[in-house]
Amino acid sequence: MNIAPNSYSVTRKRLMAAVASIAVAGAIGIGALTSGTSPVLADAVRVEAPQVPGFADVVERVSPAVVSVKVKAKISPAADDGSDQSDDPDGMNNLPDNPQLRRFFKEFRGFGDQDGQGGGNRRFSHRDHNNDQPRPVAQGSGFFISDDGYLVTNNHVVSEGSAFTVVMNDGKELDAKLIGTDPRTDLAVLKVDGVGKFTYVDFADDSKVRVGDWVVAVGNPFGLGGTVTAGIVSARGRDIGAGPYDDFIQIDASVNRGNSGGPTFNLNGQVVGINTAIFSPSGGSVGIAFDIPASTAKQVVQDLMKSGSVQRGWLGVEIQPVTSDIAESLGLKSNNGALVSSAQDDGPGKKAGITAGDVITQVDGKDVASPKELARLIGAFSPGKSVDVTVWRDGKSQTVKVDLGKLPSSDKQASVDQQQPAAPAKPDTLADLGLTVTKSENGKGLVVTDVDPDSDAADRGIQPGDVITSVNSTEVNGTDDVTKAMTDAVKSGRKAVLMQITRDDTNRFVALPVAKG
Repeated sequence: MNIAPNSYSVTRKRLMAAVASIAVAGAIGIGALTSGTSPVLADAVRVEAPQVPGFADVVERVSPAVVSVKVKAKISPAADDGSDQSDDPDGMNNLPDNPQLRRFFKEFRGFGDQDGQGGGNRRFSHRDHNNDQPRPVAQGSGFFISDDGYLVTNNHVVSEGSAFTVVMNDGKELDAKLIGTDPRTDLAVLKVDGVGKFTYVDFADDSKVRVGDWVVAVGNPFGLGGTVTAGIVSARGRDIGAGPYDDFIQIDASVNRGNSGGPTFNLNGQVVGINTAIFSPSGGSVGIAFDIPASTAKQVVQDLMKSGSVQRGWLGVEIQPVTSDIAESLGLKSNNGALVSSAQDDGPGKKAGITAGDVITQVDGKDVASPKELARLIGAFSPGKSVDVTVWRDGKSQTVKVDLGKLPSSDKQASVDQQQPAAPAKPDTLADLGLTVTKSENGKGLVVTDVDPDSDAADRGIQPGDVITSVNSTEVNGTDDVTKAMTDAVKSGRKAVLMQITRDDTNRFVALPVAKG
């Protein structure tokens, strides 16, 4: 193709002018481009990733049902030194003597954080105040379970209070009255009256909750008001020593002081548990929190709403775990069940024929896995309820019918005749067991006077002063009784004998191996 010289010259000039213009624009900025030109820019980075389900829809629906709980009480001016001088009714004093557990609740209940700044300092300043006016002592969380104003929180949040205020999600403050408490499960019910209907939530079927399920905790940490955290169910059936009915759900959602009494929701907006305790060496959340299961809370709350208290069935026996050695000594195929160490004289169990040495394996057809499980099963029945209790006795199962009593306000201890050890005038030895014994002063049982430190008896905690009252459910009055029981055990193919030991007015059972070698 031929191009005229003049046309070529014009085209070349235009091309050179365009190149020069672009070069100038690069030097001074795109804005300097001549009119009629536009830059060509690359697209911003964008990743088309799978959408992770969020929690906003759940939170939006349930948040109006969750409240902050402010607790006030009349506090002695003597607390100006920063100490807590209250008697702590049904609160910390009812916890086991376990420093770590007490720290759980002290760090969790929100003392001294009314300004929302945390810090955990207990500050009760009484200057220039009327001492008759209630002062803030604690704060926590709660949630409505009915449209007429019933709400749930923890007992340890309200236990010191004389006046209660709930703060709604929209900031409105309402007075509440205490309906009832249950220290054994650490639950309480409050009631707000006269302001219309409330948004409320329902309890989930926690038997369907699985480890790994998503959960959302809503509460009032550090007095900040409605705060949402999310996590998963970390474990089930946790026993932290807080009470006789421990069966906590462990979650890893962030829970801190002030969350106490607040709900943990599943993704359907149902309450699977109530925030009650945390494990925290530092005082803040480390991702280990414990919830009262919905199934426990639902039953307790119904009772509190109905009568203000919880009435539980009572069997009247002291129990201990069934170890592998104990199971072997009794001819049991597993270590499930609860071993009766003593039956109280005035208890329903003894009246029905349950005796020390029985292993309770079922209640009304439900298997008993452990002493804790037995306590929960019996406690779920009402006083006066007649139940079938299956026990393992003398190598076979048998069932007794028990009319349950009413659980006393404080757990009774079995009455056991105190065994006074006599002076060991003529000690005998049970060489195979590593024990030196002598007859008790009243002729019932053998008093341990010495224990071989290298023996199985020493390993299992038997010590001088213990009284051996029976072996394999056979009363012991001399060493011949022990020897015969050991011989019978060997003949029946068992590798251990079960000894009933009395110490400090309490009974327990210890399994000792026999026929070594």
